[in-house]
Amino acid sequence: METALTRLVGVRHPIVQTGMGWVAGPRLVSATANAGALGVLASATMTTDRLRDAIHEVKSRTREPFGVNLRADATDAGDRVRIIIEEDVRVASFALAPSAELIAELKKAGVVVIPSIGARRHAEKVAAWGADAVIVQGGEGGGHTGEVATTVLLPQVVDAVDIPVVAAGGFFDGRGLVAALAYGAAGVAMGTRFLLTSDSTVPDAVKAAYLAATVKDVTVTRAVDGLPHRMLRTELVDALEHSGRARALVHAVRRAAGFRKLSGLTWPQLVRDGLAMKHGKELTWSQVLLAANTPMLLRSAMVDGRTDLGVMASGQVAGVIDDLPSCAELVAGVMDQAASIVGELASGGASMRA
Repeated sequence: METALTRLVGVRHPIVQTGMGWVAGPRLVSATANAGALGVLASATMTTDRLRDAIHEVKSRTREPFGVNLRADATDAGDRVRIIIEEDVRVASFALAPSAELIAELKKAGVVVIPSIGARRHAEKVAAWGADAVIVQGGEGGGHTGEVATTVLLPQVVDAVDIPVVAAGGFFDGRGLVAALAYGAAGVAMGTRFLLTSDSTVPDAVKAAYLAATVKDVTVTRAVDGLPHRMLRTELVDALEHSGRARALVHAVRRAAGFRKLSGLTWPQLVRDGLAMKHGKELTWSQVLLAANTPMLLRSAMVDGRTDLGVMASGQVAGVIDDLPSCAELVAGVMDQAASIVGELASGGASMRA
């Protein structure tokens, strides 16, 4: 299925695996790429040295195009951009809108730039700065999210910009892909669906928690870092929502110390990164620290398997997923179902069952 997305990045299928911290490592990214979709390596939870090593590992596993995701507001974003350029990575995606300068630097080197956005005005801004495409995440998506549903946000953005738009938030099968294409998108991006594959390195106990979740078990909370964050409800979420400021600050300092050791950041850098994530919001000091070291909270679940202590970012689709296919099986299944639906629509068929 050829679309503006497949032509832009050189993949066979209009599907993107999002750059999820501690989840989107070399194994998942290369498996996605080999399946014909765009795998995106998550760099925010890596040191710059580890990022370079991870890129080399992906290249040792696949010859297909892949991307690297980074935080535009990180203190070392410039260093990561240079690594992407030096290592000849095909795509750079951003969790937040990058500056015009970062976009220009990447495009000068021939890198395809695809920021993730959550509002029409943000899409218009990065398009004017030269972004090659945008990933539009509606409120159903996991992690930091907005309030506008994908079905409302997507057509707004499609109508507002003249670059390819990739739909995210609520997608997990071929029906969603066809729906997104009907809205004018060039493809779909999926996070939780790729997390729940046999190629994902997330511990089995954590995958089991996702599979057991109902749609109502996926909540949006501000307790972690002061920003709307969609995740599975866990003991940590409950504790933070009911903690006083003093107790929350002690918890945040302990977590921040752990992440500082893993990331190599200094305390001033950690605080600056946390303040950069405020986006004009009034945050407590505990929330500033938790905002900076949210990757450590994710690590507790996604690496250590601590479903009781970690953050488990999740899209609402977790409540309707009940299997763990390989990336190859997942992508093939999505594309087969999409082709079947398109064929039925073309022939006037009425059955749209999965």
